[in-house]
Amino acid sequence: MSKSQKLYLIIFIIIAVVLYLYFYEKVDFFSIFSPSSETIEFPGFPVLAASNEIVSHKYFTLSYNEEFEQANWVMYKLLASYLTQTKHKRKDNFRADNSITTGSATLSDYKKSGYDRGHLLPAADMVWSKEALSETFYMSNMSPQKPQFNRGIWKKLETRVRGWALENDELYVVTGPVFSDQLKRIGKNRVAVPKYYYKIIFDYQNPEIKAISFVMENKKLTGSLFNYAVTIDSVENLTNIDFFSELPDRTEDTIESSFNVNLWNKN
Repeated sequence: MSKSQKLYLIIFIIIAVVLYLYFYEKVDFFSIFSPSSETIEFPGFPVLAASNEIVSHKYFTLSYNEEFEQANWVMYKLLASYLTQTKHKRKDNFRADNSITTGSATLSDYKKSGYDRGHLLPAADMVWSKEALSETFYMSNMSPQKPQFNRGIWKKLETRVRGWALENDELYVVTGPVFSDQLKRIGKNRVAVPKYYYKIIFDYQNPEIKAISFVMENKKLTGSLFNYAVTIDSVENLTNIDFFSELPDRTEDTIESSFNVNLWNKN
């Protein structure tokens, strides 16, 4: 048998094996070579090694950390349709979250502290519904932020996330503080003042599943938002939180280990 005949035979065998696996064993070769082809309905809640109370409100879910008197994370879905509906006027009805069994921080904890009651789920994301907007003012959704941070680059990032939701139709967003020892405390409930905050944005829809995250210091910051972009793996190392553990392993590894700025910075 000539070399060319041997080559044709090998190619024929490979094709026959592939066709057998595809039609009879139902092996999906397209998903094997295309990580973004996964259909994802829900990526699962973030997981912490420590035991903390998880509270689900109608429009967002949070993990409350009693030691620091604020959320470890707040997770919610942001739809483009939310942002194109009638906008309701913001009413600053800050109030304790009675869903927290140990009791949440209170409005008085922030009084004369010099810190803003910084929303983790921004009120502006939920102005499409009076109920959803009101939920964002639970004190469990607040964290002490320096005014020049909250009203500066953090607000800029929140605005950009809404723009991404409009571009991508639906996103999952996870936001929270980074806790550490010896943080400054404010108020009767000794609410910790985080030095850093993170925000993770996850586009879980085809044709291109992608994610990007940011870590920002709680102070006045300047420059491009993308100067503060990091991998989800980096955020997990900072917080000891496993963010998307229920995703298929291959998809989780792909979106958490890298990010592509060009996919998010198209303008």
